[in-house]
Amino acid sequence: MKEDNITRLHINNKELILIGTAHVSKHSAEQVKEVIERENPDSVCIELDEQRFQSIQEGNKWKDMDIFEVIKGKKATLLLMNLAISSFQKRMAKQFGINAGQEMIQGIESARDVGAELVLADRNIQITFSRIWGNLGLKGKSILLTQIIASIFSKEEISEEELEKMKQQDTINAMLQEFTEHFPKLKKPLIDERDQYLSQKIKHAPGEKVVAVLGAAHVPGITNVIKKDHDLNRLSSRPPKSKAPKIIGWSIPILILAMIAYTFITNPAAGWQQTISWVIWNGSFSALGTLMALGHPLAIITAFIAAPITSLNPLLAAGWFAGIVQAYISKPKVRDFESLAEDIYTVKGFWRNKVTRVLLVVVLANVGSSIGTLIGGADVIRLFLNNLA
Repeated sequence: MKEDNITRLHINNKELILIGTAHVSKHSAEQVKEVIERENPDSVCIELDEQRFQSIQEGNKWKDMDIFEVIKGKKATLLLMNLAISSFQKRMAKQFGINAGQEMIQGIESARDVGAELVLADRNIQITFSRIWGNLGLKGKSILLTQIIASIFSKEEISEEELEKMKQQDTINAMLQEFTEHFPKLKKPLIDERDQYLSQKIKHAPGEKVVAVLGAAHVPGITNVIKKDHDLNRLSSRPPKSKAPKIIGWSIPILILAMIAYTFITNPAAGWQQTISWVIWNGSFSALGTLMALGHPLAIITAFIAAPITSLNPLLAAGWFAGIVQAYISKPKVRDFESLAEDIYTVKGFWRNKVTRVLLVVVLANVGSSIGTLIGGADVIRLFLNNLA
């Protein structure tokens, strides 16, 4: 049975009431409160995982997180994605005068009010991002990061009519809709697998009557798959890493080092020329990227020194070292995100914010190092061939 944004299902002597919401809709939050109070369920399932639930419960505590630990833990990409999603939500929420994710907060409060058991029904967000990332090639990853950054800079306002249309998709889906059209494989980890995970958690929630608060994009899929059993362990596993990038990543530096070594043996002067070329091109472009990020002089020097070495080791990246130095010298706390919503509307503000400054240092130093690797590698090959002639 279906009514306004509500789907009722009966499975195994249980009544399941699915509420399809928009994550920035005031009406959705009001409807969640009304339905839970009216139905008085045994359990309330919400589309949150433990990490996002704790973030809501702890309020602003996450702002004290040390971004230096984020860089050391190689979580800069995840932080950037979370930033983009948060920025996307907050702009819409501010436009309509509500709190982002208010319907989930309302679900938590209403469950407590009626004495229902709260069930965190969504898959861990890091697992979802990991499975998305694993389905992308180098081109796809570049496009995804570009689109994420573009979404942060976007000032486009959304009409109430468009907001209502967004009830057909959740926040992540809304942000990545165009991207998933170009990369259909992303639909599986982003939508289909989460539908399966959510459906399994919902139908096994305690009690005979269960209310589930969901992004409306998931309701049709859950309705289709909920009668089947799904392996939560399989859905929660991280994808196996392909060996091809590792093989390619090590083959290139080994080839470069082999050519330089051979040239040193046959013509030491040409070998020194190759070495200097490799260091200058790699170091200079990485340092230039750090300079463009307005990094500290010590971060710029670090990028110059690190790039020629890290380019020969796929496990390392010049941007990590430059970013760590930047974080040490101008140590930001994630409380700088408080002003980020305003800062990102201008180029000056984006470069001024301490958090985004570190992220820019990491990204632009790595981009510069990649360009320097291409040019420096080509010059090493040129000198090697000249030496053979």
